[in-house]
Amino acid sequence: MQYIISFLEGIITFISPCLLPMLPIYISYFAGGGQRNTKKTVVNAAGFVLGFTVVFILMGALAGTAGRFLKEYSTIVNIILGSIVIIFGFNYIGLLKFSIFNGRRISADVNNMSFISAFIFGAVFSIGWTPCVGVFLGSALALASQQAHILEGMLMLLAYSMGLGIPFIISAVLIDGLKETFCWIKRNYDIINKICGVFLVIVGILMATGDIGRLLAFLS
Repeated sequence: MQYIISFLEGIITFISPCLLPMLPIYISYFAGGGQRNTKKTVVNAAGFVLGFTVVFILMGALAGTAGRFLKEYSTIVNIILGSIVIIFGFNYIGLLKFSIFNGRRISADVNNMSFISAFIFGAVFSIGWTPCVGVFLGSALALASQQAHILEGMLMLLAYSMGLGIPFIISAVLIDGLKETFCWIKRNYDIINKICGVFLVIVGILMATGDIGRLLAFLS
């Protein structure tokens, strides 16, 4: 169940206001700046996804390791992490506003994009866009730290990366046919953000009270 939560957080990150509007630009990067070639676009998109997945998995390993050492202080750690996730949720709902989560544009050399350069671009993306993806990435890392195990932390962030990466690859193939879907999402950002915020607040409360572990154990 915890992997499903992380996967959903990855998907929500993908449709966030600071990432989805940039998607056509990223697809043009993957295409190499010229006439779009589906095979080349998908290969480069896969390299991009692999790049940020590797970095996120390393973050998950670090979070799992930290959680292992902090296990004896689990009550206070749960309260702190849960409170942070609740604040993230309030930010998405609109009750709080932090400009740090607005993200920033990252450019790339579109004329020489290859699998390797796309991989590097993905790794840079994972670091440079941390303020943007940080809301749900932070929640996924907090969940990973609660597992108090390196492998569990890595798997949690792998699930998050798949939730973020699979839509990227699908979009690389179907970008033209998904224009209406993306437009609908943009038109309904306000309600989508509020739903995402409520989701984060619920997760944060469960983390702070320690009930998320019992809930996941019950559902697993």
